[in-house]
Amino acid sequence: MEPIKFDGANAVFGANQPEYTPLPAECVGNPETGQINTCWELSPEEIKRVQETGKIWLSVLTFGQPLQPVLLTADKPGIYNPE
Repeated sequence: MEPIKFDGANAVFGANQPEYTPLPAECVGNPETGQINTCWELSPEEIKRVQETGKIWLSVLTFGQPLQPVLLTADKPGIYNPE
């Protein structure tokens, strides 16, 4: 699975940091939510595996900080607006 550039991407995390894969992202919404959208492309083998198992795993490094909310979706999410 690879992060890919997409329409609306307006930032790249990890750019010029060789220990990381650059992560194209879209920073949207108000600064209070800090919403960041990324897009990932599955390889043919990964697509087959997801079809076989119906599962996707998410691993998040918190570095001892509280876990932030995450959202996995098959479609580009809209702007989250908590009200």
